[in-house]
Amino acid sequence: MLESTLEQAVRKYIRSLDGRCFKWVCPGENGVPDRICILPGGRIIFIELKQPGRKDGMSERQKKIFRVLHSLGCEAWRIDNLDDLKERLANGI
Repeated sequence: MLESTLEQAVRKYIRSLDGRCFKWVCPGENGVPDRICILPGGRIIFIELKQPGRKDGMSERQKKIFRVLHSLGCEAWRIDNLDDLKERLANGI
């Protein structure tokens, strides 16, 4: 599965939960996650999408941005398949 196919599936799934999944484009700031997902109740999750099967695939800059987001109390996930997203959401992770 291509990363773009996964991105479409994630957007569609978040929408089915009555949420929104916005593309995050941040000029001047490299390494931000691909999507900002906002779910009912105000839950916000930053998601970095990676092609399924890749072991890590995150650059050092992306890892740094994740550390910053986590230090601010934000949820930031690396997702490489839709089932992982569904499981995390179902378990409140």
